[in-house]
Amino acid sequence: MKATVERATLLKCLGHVQSVVERRNTIPILSNVLIEVENSGLKLMATDLDLQVVDSIAAQVETAGATTVSAHTLFDIVRKLPEGSQVEIAVAGDKMSIAAGRARFNLATLPRDDFPMIAESDLPTKFQLPAETLKQIIDKTRFAISTEETRYYLNGIFMHVVDGKLLAVATDGHRLARVALDAPAGSDGMPDIIVPRKCVAEVRKLLDEVTGEIEISLSASKIRFAAGDLVLTSKLIDGTFPDYSRVIPTKNDRLLKVDTKALAEGVDRVAAIATEKTRAVKMSIDRDRIVLSVTSPETGTAAEEVPADYASESLDVGFNARYLLDILSEIETDEIEIHLADAAAPTLIREGQSSPALYVLMPMRV
Repeated sequence: MKATVERATLLKCLGHVQSVVERRNTIPILSNVLIEVENSGLKLMATDLDLQVVDSIAAQVETAGATTVSAHTLFDIVRKLPEGSQVEIAVAGDKMSIAAGRARFNLATLPRDDFPMIAESDLPTKFQLPAETLKQIIDKTRFAISTEETRYYLNGIFMHVVDGKLLAVATDGHRLARVALDAPAGSDGMPDIIVPRKCVAEVRKLLDEVTGEIEISLSASKIRFAAGDLVLTSKLIDGTFPDYSRVIPTKNDRLLKVDTKALAEGVDRVAAIATEKTRAVKMSIDRDRIVLSVTSPETGTAAEEVPADYASESLDVGFNARYLLDILSEIETDEIEIHLADAAAPTLIREGQSSPALYVLMPMRV
């Protein structure tokens, strides 16, 4: 096989596919990217057996063919080639030669037939979402995805359709994030699915580079995201997501309104002295103010007052500073609504009644 391609085009395409490849692999072929030279250009594919990314680019083709080569090595080489250069790729026997300007490389290859593929099964549910909407769904939920491997069914974003709404939910047992949107055409009757954390991260990376509509196809076991020539296919988590609706409080009648930025900056400042053991920030809430405080036996104490709008009886409640800051960083409005019950009950946080997102945060003892 032999083809010539512009460096920037190849680098962008390699950037899409190589991030799926794990740095350490017990199966050598999984460290490789599959390169297929066809009539119209190059097709690149990478997989970790759970996730597969395919991208195609235009190229000047002399001879068609296919091979596999180390994904990270090829990416590093192309990244370091001179800007604007033309990259010539050729394969003879079990070696791939790369030439650009005065630079020459020879890389070992593995046969194309050894490269594993995620089976192309039928994905009956198909709908489209604008790239910006999908970005919003991911950003407002993924920070709450659990990293605890034993609770594997929480290691992703749960998506399902209820009463004409597409709901995306993530929780780690300490906090919960939910986004509700009008269900897109074609999503009716879709199975309840859990999209794995790694797939979420890869899709989010790709969304920084694409605009327009993202085509989503899914079944009970797989999901595919397509944007033009770029296609990402992933297996779904085979598990049952817990009934999260029971955790969302409905009777929290103490309403606290506070400036989002002032609260975030205040929490961040007082948490500077918090250690891993004492990462709780105490909020002493009164009529027109919140006193944020942290007490650390090793470091000392910190306190800051933040103006607030609150009409109920005084309340002291503690939260994990990092969890609270994660939520505050996703709030887009100047003012935030915090719905409280007591010091031990789950707390509901939202931008306003019309906001598509809501958050639940479990308090800590302080």
